[in-house]
Amino acid sequence: MAVHPRRAPRSPPLSSHFPAQAKGSTSSGAPPGGSPGEKSRGSSGVPVPAGDHGCGLARFNSLPHDTARAALLHCCGSGRWAHRLATHRPYPDRAALLAAADEASYDLSQSDLTGALARECSAELAHGAPYAALLALDAARAEYERTFGHAFVICLDGYPPEERADVLLAAIRRRMAHETDEERAISADELRRLAQARLVRLLDRLPDLMTGPLPPDGPSAADFGLFAPVG
Repeated sequence: MAVHPRRAPRSPPLSSHFPAQAKGSTSSGAPPGGSPGEKSRGSSGVPVPAGDHGCGLARFNSLPHDTARAALLHCCGSGRWAHRLATHRPYPDRAALLAAADEASYDLSQSDLTGALARECSAELAHGAPYAALLALDAARAEYERTFGHAFVICLDGYPPEERADVLLAAIRRRMAHETDEERAISADELRRLAQARLVRLLDRLPDLMTGPLPPDGPSAADFGLFAPVG
């Protein structure tokens, strides 16, 4: 599961030419290892479920361009990123879509990344997390935002729920020691991985969402369940 804000951000975008980052690399997010239902993992380590030719992808491929673009903006708030993925449809399988998302993320400019980070909200713990953990996270998150001027973003897909609070706090404290350029590159990579995780959720939810009429600006982030806290 990816770490997403408790409230839906305006639209979570991605990155560009990252210093000291190799294309397809992973950062401090999901460990390897899959479930029996997985076919493979995308280049960012996001599980690609079996049945790539399922109705979610078929519905995504058939959406009107403006509706597809609006839905994609809930995965990555860059208009350039969303337009590119919507325009290059149809995709033969989920792996092809995730690979295209990765490629598009690396082609974004530094100004796109600045806008992306401005649209994100720092990761939060779900209701029911220990009070001490919530206090510690609030303090660490505030310090991070003062230091780097943007939200703390991280993808925690692959970590069990009971470990996420400790992993999240440790990641913030570790990344606080980075220089600005290094942390910017790591944040960009985490946003790239979050966008892939959100794409997978979008495809999983599309069959249910498409049973009735959609609003003119497409489904909302809440419709997709994209931005739940981390548990």
